Amino acid sequence: MKIQALLFICCTTILVSAVEVKAQKDKDAPTQVVHIKKLDKRVSELMADRVGIRKNMELKELATFDEKAMEERESLMFPAEELYGSNWENQWVDPFRGTAKVNFPDSFAIDCSSFVYPIAMDSMARITSKYGPRRRRMHRGIDLKVLVGDTIRAAFDGKVRIKNFERRGYGNYVVIRHPNGLETVYGHLSKILVTPNDIVHAGDPIALGGNTGRSTGSHLHFETRFLGQAINPAEIIDFENGVPHQDTYVFHNVKINGRRSNIYTSSSDRLVYHRVKSGDTLGKIARMYGTTVNELCRLNGLKGTTVLRIGQSIRCSAGAATSTKVEKTKPVASANVTKTVKTTVAADAAAVASISQNKNTASQQEETPHYHRVKSGDTLGAIAAKYGTTVSKLCELNGITKTTVLKLGRSLRCS
Repeated sequence: MKIQALLFICCTTILVSAVEVKAQKDKDAPTQVVHIKKLDKRVSELMADRVGIRKNMELKELATFDEKAMEERESLMFPAEELYGSNWENQWVDPFRGTAKVNFPDSFAIDCSSFVYPIAMDSMARITSKYGPRRRRMHRGIDLKVLVGDTIRAAFDGKVRIKNFERRGYGNYVVIRHPNGLETVYGHLSKILVTPNDIVHAGDPIALGGNTGRSTGSHLHFETRFLGQAINPAEIIDFENGVPHQDTYVFHNVKINGRRSNIYTSSSDRLVYHRVKSGDTLGKIARMYGTTVNELCRLNGLKGTTVLRIGQSIRCSAGAATSTKVEKTKPVASANVTKTVKTTVAADAAAVASISQNKNTASQQEETPHYHRVKSGDTLGAIAAKYGTTVSKLCELNGITKTTVLKLGRSLRCS
């Protein structure tokens, strides 16, 4: 009996222990499931947050892209509105024709980095006539050789302002205004492919080459203008290589004694121009700039009896070295008495050129500028030696320093 009782007690104890262990397991099991569920929920939340952050970033990038696209579209719809305002003339190449005063900014940086050569770059792409006086008149553009039917392309992004025909001048021609402030003119076309207010992009076909208007052979007459003022395209573009001389061309409106003047200079040749005001004559302008009527006529393709138009731009120098002080003579009541006035001009790398009657200087001024395309291994010293000049002169002509690192393909002015 004692043995049976002992066995019963042992079995009972084992059963109770087993039941307690099972109960403990059953008690712990829900807690583990809850912990797992909480962990899964936290992971899901983190994944959702990550997706949300990514989505917000993509939306922000998209908004920025849309903003830029809208700005670019607006700049094409209203090109250079800060300069030209609401002036959208569809008849005259100079939008300010007949306007007595044009408000030129003190200086303006023109972005030329997106330039596209307006014709195909091949053996035929050569200049047939340069900018300047030609047969007693001013040739305000550059003529590029093309054949009738050759594709003419837009030089920059912009909006077509004029599509017109001029029998004794441009023939069929197009004028495009660009957001960078320039306007480009394409003349003597055989067919025009765009209409006024069309938006075009650099390189888009706009016309076909031709021989219309005042032309003696098929070619493209190409002009660059700023606020109606013609600028020599060769000052901006290296036509030999079909690229801009620099990504940015700076137009300067010269100040005299801190006040705006009727003079502007280019950033390349430092030429000096005078915009005709009421009462101006060739003699008066010649005395103001220390030159002669004959020289003014030669530079501008005029006659001594030519009647000047208000707003007309007269070139007063052939190009000279920069000077911060310019000696000018101003006429007074007596024809035999002149008063010398010292005029201080903003000292800038492209400030107004000094004007002199010295014949030797004049002969130097008439030299055609020479440019050098930087190649591998070129240094300022080597380039200076090649063109018979000095490193200091190269730095002055190109607005650089002696330590400037030359980029391959850059165009440097050497004379």
